[in-house]
Amino acid sequence: MSFVHLFRRYLRERGLPVTQQRESIAEIVFGSTGHLSVDDIESRLRERGDRIGKATIYRTLEMLVKSGLVEEHDFGEGFKRYEHLFGQKPVREHLVCTECGKVTEIHSSELVRVQEDEARRHGFQPARYRLQIYGLCAVCQASGAELKWEGLSCPIETI
Repeated sequence: MSFVHLFRRYLRERGLPVTQQRESIAEIVFGSTGHLSVDDIESRLRERGDRIGKATIYRTLEMLVKSGLVEEHDFGEGFKRYEHLFGQKPVREHLVCTECGKVTEIHSSELVRVQEDEARRHGFQPARYRLQIYGLCAVCQASGAELKWEGLSCPIETI
């Protein structure tokens, strides 16, 4: 089922034009089960024969995020990724490969329990949470990739 009609309604309610370009971008995002970058979206649009510039893609994604239909993720890659929220749980747990950029969603009842316990212990009422674990996926490990530790280095040499 296409959720483009919800985006169309959001645009109309705000007096914004409903354009074929905006609908095409929404179709790509709503039709994906993954976390798409702007480059991914642009590539998929080109495969369909749509020539839509990155500026239009960025503006449309901003509207999709503001509408509450799409979530923006920053996995520290230097760009954002986007996913629609239909059929998604409010809990977000991701494994992010620092070598190839693959993002894998995980769902852990144990992590949900820990989050609920900690919130209760502090008298906090949670709405949602996000966990991102960075490292190497199995494929990159098998190909010989090694973790690169980034952090502060001491400017003073020791002998």
